[in-house]
Amino acid sequence: MTAPDVVVARLTEALGERVDTSDAARHAARADKSGHSSAGPALAVVNARSAADVQETLRIATATGTPVVTRGAGTGLAGAANTGPGEIALCVRAMDRILEIRPDDLLAVVEPGILNADLNDALAREGLWWAPDPASRSISTVGGNIATGAGGLLCAKYGVVRDAVLGLQVVLADGRLLSLGHRSVKGVTGYDLTSLMIGSEGTLGVVVQATLKLRRLVAGDVCTLTAVFADVRAAAAGSAAVTASGIQPAVMELMDAASLSAVHDLLGLDSPLAGAAQLTIQTDGPAAVPEAEAISRILRERGAAVVVSGDPAEGERLLDVRRAMHPAMERLGTTLIEDVSVPRSALPAMFEEIARIERAYGIVIPTVAHAGDGNLHPNFVFDGPDVPDAIWAAAAELFHAALRLGGTLTGEHGIGVLKRRWLGEELGDDQWELQRRIKQVFDPAGILNPGKVFTP
Repeated sequence: MTAPDVVVARLTEALGERVDTSDAARHAARADKSGHSSAGPALAVVNARSAADVQETLRIATATGTPVVTRGAGTGLAGAANTGPGEIALCVRAMDRILEIRPDDLLAVVEPGILNADLNDALAREGLWWAPDPASRSISTVGGNIATGAGGLLCAKYGVVRDAVLGLQVVLADGRLLSLGHRSVKGVTGYDLTSLMIGSEGTLGVVVQATLKLRRLVAGDVCTLTAVFADVRAAAAGSAAVTASGIQPAVMELMDAASLSAVHDLLGLDSPLAGAAQLTIQTDGPAAVPEAEAISRILRERGAAVVVSGDPAEGERLLDVRRAMHPAMERLGTTLIEDVSVPRSALPAMFEEIARIERAYGIVIPTVAHAGDGNLHPNFVFDGPDVPDAIWAAAAELFHAALRLGGTLTGEHGIGVLKRRWLGEELGDDQWELQRRIKQVFDPAGILNPGKVFTP
């Protein structure tokens, strides 16, 4: 590996003011929204403005043996974009242009740094939208969504990021530029390297352009309902009943008592009933009203107090309660925000496992869930910057419970550094080794996001 000052000199010579070596920038690159930070500041931050900047950075990194960590808005929740000592932080946030919108083909071509909300504001003027909707849509980038394989509030009906990407331009570790995928609806030529890149967390290449699959804005009404249950087990059973009925709401979010109370406190709302859990459900399209009525009947039969609104503004206000979950947790202390998924029918059983772990460890685990697809976000709150051993032990039990129920370690946040020690348990030895070999094919020198996803 070349001396750090030589690496910085080469970057500066090639990229000029796009290289930031200030203490503030190097320290900011240490962390994302997970609460986890690297051991020290980055070597330098490269603020790329073009694919050519990314290529030049990676050519220098390969020539000098210098690790590179790609970053966008830094809103990830698994530590995957955290940059440490001796590593280049390659930030693509400034690459935020919409290069093309094709309403006739229902596609858009964008750079990775554009924010979800900004993209959809532009698409709405054309009567279009991009369906992935993380709760952090106002601050998360499309490139970050692709890197983590993000999901969000609408994925139960409209799919996740993997369902909404047609093609990618990716720069490999040695600086080569690949064009993957296609602009056509169908395309099965060769291996699906586009899907391989989605969710790869910066370990295989750097996304510099994305061709996105769009939808036309949904015509018809929007109905939003809230259903308050006596406890979270009843709420989870209610959501499972909605799924079993065959009705497919656009949004079905569950908040347990602890998370609901924290959000109400943050937003200055009246305190919810003690122990109460809430489902927030939204239906859309021509059948929105009868679907909302049918869902209301299902949930009232299971003891819920249900309120239905046909006002879109009121609906967004109700969803804002769910979107405020992460800021509410940040007020309580340092938070380990977790992400497991189980089959939708197993959602009540998973909440029972969470309650069991709470009792065993004497802690409260505020939990929200994308109940429409079985994706839960348990939150472990503690004091200080480092996760205590007891919290990790409780989290490990939670991961094992999800796997026992037929689920997975992560539905949308990714592995990063926070879950890499458990990856082998889900994959098994053979698949774990095969995935390591795939990584070596794309990045033989091991400079792309080293230490992330796979244990060092």
